[in-house]
Order: sequence, then structure tokens, then C-alpha cells
Amino acid sequence: MIKFLHIADIHLGCRRYNLEERPQDFFRAWNDVIERYVLPNSLDFVLIAGDFFNARKVDPQTMNHAMIGLRTLKDARVPVLAIEGNHDMHEATTSFSWMRSLSQWGFIKLLEPTRDAEGRIVMTPWDEESRSGSYIDVAGARVFGSHWYGTSANAAMGILADAIRRAATPGLFNILMLHTDVEGQINRPIPALSVERLKELRSLVHYVALGHTHKRFEVDGWAFNPGSLEACTIDEYREERGLYLVTIDDQHHVTAQHIRDYIQRPFQRLTFDVSGALDAEAVHQGAMEVVEREARRHDEDAGGPAPIIEITLRGHLGFKNSLLDLSRLREAARALTGALHVMVRNQSVPVEYAVAAGLDVDASRELRERRIIEDLIARDTRFRERARDMAELVIESKRLALSSESPDKILELISQKIADQTKEPAAIETPDASEHAPATPTALDAIERNAAVS
Repeated sequence: MIKFLHIADIHLGCRRYNLEERPQDFFRAWNDVIERYVLPNSLDFVLIAGDFFNARKVDPQTMNHAMIGLRTLKDARVPVLAIEGNHDMHEATTSFSWMRSLSQWGFIKLLEPTRDAEGRIVMTPWDEESRSGSYIDVAGARVFGSHWYGTSANAAMGILADAIRRAATPGLFNILMLHTDVEGQINRPIPALSVERLKELRSLVHYVALGHTHKRFEVDGWAFNPGSLEACTIDEYREERGLYLVTIDDQHHVTAQHIRDYIQRPFQRLTFDVSGALDAEAVHQGAMEVVEREARRHDEDAGGPAPIIEITLRGHLGFKNSLLDLSRLREAARALTGALHVMVRNQSVPVEYAVAAGLDVDASRELRERRIIEDLIARDTRFRERARDMAELVIESKRLALSSESPDKILELISQKIADQTKEPAAIETPDASEHAPATPTALDAIERNAAVS
């Protein structure tokens, strides 16, 4: 029987929201997992499938956090087999990385594919003297390492499969550590490893130890992604995360128990709809009612970390944003809940931008911005029929301004676009002081308002 722990995305050193406590959160999760699930279980080894550190540059506190856990594992004679993830891998211009140093010092075994004299990717056995290798045999398992392939993961699978095939030995339980996104498991519009290409390894590997995506998922009871040990941002607060305690019987049957019972910082998101609130005090009182009714409270007597809470204001605000006292709301919510930190996000739409109030509450900032600008322009009869095109022009002008393009170039672009749309020469001139200001906003007015919204 083989027994091991599969962890990924520990992200030691991760700091968010300018809170000193956050790096401690990642250390506590890492250390608690060792104390609860490694030491009592007589494990054959521990797998770390990438992103042990949160960054390539490791500060002294983070290295101390790493070494406390790694020394405990070394003293317990539990081998730690690891690969680099995108956060802790070596730079392209150097062979140095802290993961390689930890491997050289004897705290982990960093498994990496290499190249032969012909430049072909090959898997070489672990060499204890040089402290390097692509795979290692332990307790009846052969554990292979891999690199971070990024958007090239689909192209890399065939090459990786060939290298594993050449290094395979019948009778061993083959494990591959792979740090990659997998298609269907992420919401970001970036290329990910397709399930079809992943399954090309099915005949060669009995267990794929995945990392990189910060939520738990499994593919056919064969490829397992445990999720990050700790939530890196509040955006991940709903995701299931943890680690796998894996047992392999003599017939190579896999039992993977997903575990979440260790110290984690609790997160919570609350929402209050400001629509219909008569004034800023009504918004404050309404939001606090939501906090009192729904927020997670910190029980100091029970122990455990205090929560981090985010309060989002949405809907149609009937007065100016500037009248809201968000700092007062933040402090009141923190005092009531005992939270470590409270964030307040104002995503409500002011009355003058009411066009965006009809959008779905989850509409992106870009969509809201575009709708607001288009509505402002449409109020000017000169541009009403071309409001959509003019909104595009405003947004492009903003992009150029934020990229430090010169005002003359931006003005030239606006003038040329208007001329192209009217099919007659056009120029934008600054009105004389004696001229009456138009009653409705021009394209330049919209640009100014857009800058204010941003």
C-alpha cells in the first residue's frame, strides 16, 4: 500500500489588502496541515504540485515559514517531492530559484524534465549526489515532475508523454505532478490544457497530481486538483479548497480523500441594494442591517481567525456618491463583527448615470462605463445617431490619455474620427468665453465625465 499527501498552491508569503496578518494565514495553513495530516499518518511522501512560494523573490519571514514546515517533515523522515509553479519557478535568464536551492539543501526533491544531447526532453532518475532528476521511485511509486508550460500546455503533452513512455517501468504506480489550468475549470479567457490532451497521459500515468487552479476538481477519478490551501483573494471565497490524503492499494486502486479541516481565514461577501434609499444615512442603516443579519461574527472564545468581509453597494443611487461615508460604514461593520478587515465597494450607479441601473448587477465595469458614455452622448442631438461610435471614440481617447499620449495626438484622433463619421472636414475648437455653453454634453464633455467615473 502507498500513502501520500497531495498539496498544491501553498503560496507562502502571499500578502493581500496591506494586512500583516495575511502572510501568517498561509503559514498557519501550511503548518497546521503538517501537524494534523502528515505526522500522524505514517506517509510515504508528500507531493507539492507547484507554487510553494507566492513569488520568486522570497523575503526572510517567508523563508522562515517554509523552513519550519520543511524541517518538521525532514525530522519525521517524510520525503517532499515538488515541482515549480509559475509563481516560484526560475527566471528565463538564470538557473537559480529558491525551489532549486531547497532541493540542493536536502529539504525537498525538485523533479524536473531535462534535455539530452540532441535537445530532446527526457526523464532522468533522481540522483542523490547531484540532488537532481526528473523522477524518483519511492514505496512502489514512480513520481515524475514537469515544468510550468503556461499557454503551451496542449503542445507540451505529446512531448511529455513520449518522455514518460521511455522512462516507464512495468509494475510501478506512476504519478505525474503537473501545474496547469485545465479546460472547463476556469473563468478566465485564457488557453488551458484541454481534457482531451490531458487524457493522452491516461495509459502512462495512474495518478495526475495537479496544481495551479485554486479550487478543487477531479477528472475521471484519475487527475486531482486540491485547490490552494488558503484563499489568495476574496474572489476565491466560495471555492472548495484543501488537500488530498491518497491511499493506493496493491491493485493500484486510488482512494483520494479531500480534506478541508485545518486553519483557514474565513471570507464573506455581502451586498446591499441602495435603490430607493433617500439619503446617505438610509444607505448606512440599510447596509448595517444586512451586516447584522448576515455577517459572520468572530467568536474570540472559540478561537480561529477573524473573518475578512466585503460589503458591496449596488443599484441606483438617488444622490451623489460623494455624500456616502464609506469609512464610517467600514468601521461600524468591523466593530459589530470583530472582522480582521472590512472592505466596502461602491458599485452603485449615481442618478445622473441612471442608464446603467438597468444592467445586471454582475455587469462588468467596462460595460457600465460604455453604457454611461453612450447615454451622455445621445443627449446631444448632433451625435445621437452616432452615439455608439462616439462612445468608442471616448473610450479610445481615455486609453490614449492613460498611456501618456500627448493631448495634441488625442485631439487629432478625435477630430479625424468625427470628420470620418460626418464625411466632411471637422475640427474641434475650444469655445470662446463669449459663446454660450451647450445645454447637452459634447464628446469632450463625455471624456471629462468618463475620467471622473474612473
